[in-house]
This record gives sequence, C-alpha cells and structure tokens, in this order.
Amino acid sequence: MAQWTTFPHPGEYAFDAASTAKSWERLHRGDSEPLPTDAPLLEAWALFHNGEFEKAADAGLQIGGPGYTVANKAISIYATYLEPHEKTRLDLFMDVAERAQAQAQADPQNANAWYWHAYALGRYSQGISVAKALARGLGGKVKDSLEKTIRLQPHHVGAHIALGAFHAEVIDKVGPLIGSMTYGVRKDVGLKLLQEALRLNPGSAIAMVEYANALVMLDGEPRMAEATRLYEQAAAAAPLDAMEHLDADMARAELDS
Repeated sequence: MAQWTTFPHPGEYAFDAASTAKSWERLHRGDSEPLPTDAPLLEAWALFHNGEFEKAADAGLQIGGPGYTVANKAISIYATYLEPHEKTRLDLFMDVAERAQAQAQADPQNANAWYWHAYALGRYSQGISVAKALARGLGGKVKDSLEKTIRLQPHHVGAHIALGAFHAEVIDKVGPLIGSMTYGVRKDVGLKLLQEALRLNPGSAIAMVEYANALVMLDGEPRMAEATRLYEQAAAAAPLDAMEHLDADMARAELDS
C-alpha cells in the first residue's frame, strides 16, 4: 500500500506500555478488550492510542493471533478517518473483514473478532452504498456478527453503536415495513441500542454522533435540534487518545457542514 496519511495531531498523545495499561479501562470502555499481559502487544496498543496507526497495524500483524485485534482496529480507524482514496479504503475494510472473520472462526468466543468483522464489513457497505450491500446479503452478516458480539460481551459499547446505526440506516434506505420483514430491523430497537451505548459510555463522542445521525434518519426535521445538541456535545468532548480525537473532529465537521 502507498504511504499512510499521518494522524493530523502529531505528538498530542504519548502513551507507552505502562501508561496504556494504567489507563486501559478508560481507553477500552468502547470495545471491552481485555488488558494484555504481553509487553509487545501493549506496545502495539500504545502506538494505536498515539495515532501511529500504520506502526500499530504492522506490530499487531507481526504478533499474530491476539495481535490481530489491534491491527484490525488500527486499520479500520485509519480507513474510516484518514485514508483519502476510496478504492484503498474499501480494500482495507475488506482485508480487515476477512482477517477478523478467520479470527472469529478460530476463536469463536473472541467478541472483538466478531465486532471488527462487522465494523469493517459495515463500513465497506456504506462505501459501496447500503442498498447495494443489502442486495449482496452483506447486511445479514453485519447484523449477525454484531449480535454475536453483544451476546459474548453485553457491555460492548461499539457493538451497541454499530447495531443501532445498522437498524437506522436500513430503515432509512428501505422503510420500516420492508426493514422489519426482510432484515429484522426496528426503529425502537435501533434507538434503544444507541441509548444503551450512551448509558454505558456517556462521554463517547462517536455514540453521540451516531445517535444524532439515527435521530435525523428516522425522524427528520423534528429531531434536528436534538441532533445538533448531540453534535455540539460530541465536538466538545475531551479526547483521551487519537481515535477519540478523530471522533470529536468528525463531530465538528458535521456541525460545519
């Protein structure tokens, strides 16, 4: 792959293995990833939290096995926020989806293997259009992997966000009746999932943004003021690491658009 785009706030974060371990609960409130005991894996996670996504991905891939989660997360967040070329972005998401699927098959109790499979496949679906993805049967795979994530880890904030957003996006594209009958999605379920994500992690900028997006998709203009307040809260959130910084940047971009 061509050179990765660098994190736009270099030097803002300076985690090492020790400080990553010390802040682990707060850093991983969104994905419930267990604290590693292996020093090289902790160092790979420190690279991720500093915004050195390429190095984090390389380190995770070299570790293999348990390192695939940090690699998949680094590649997914990089592709979501920083990769400027659409084809490259889609290729990255598909690469993560395939690796995470193999990881989940090898370790079915690994909640984040299922989660990163769903996340990457969901972002890929958004890239090719949700309608095309549904026609290709990708929606069912995303939903199934997210539901497995939550069954394995009921407090997985990211899975609640992604599954809630899935319900909203499918309804937005095909309507509530077809959405319910064909894809098993419902407005009330989607909103409850997003509300639960905010209950589990009240300061999550990405949860606020996705909840705001869902309100607009599902209810339109009557919820615009509430959505704007959520965008403003997300934009003002104090980030702990590079990923959270990018989440807040996205909220500010939403407000400016």
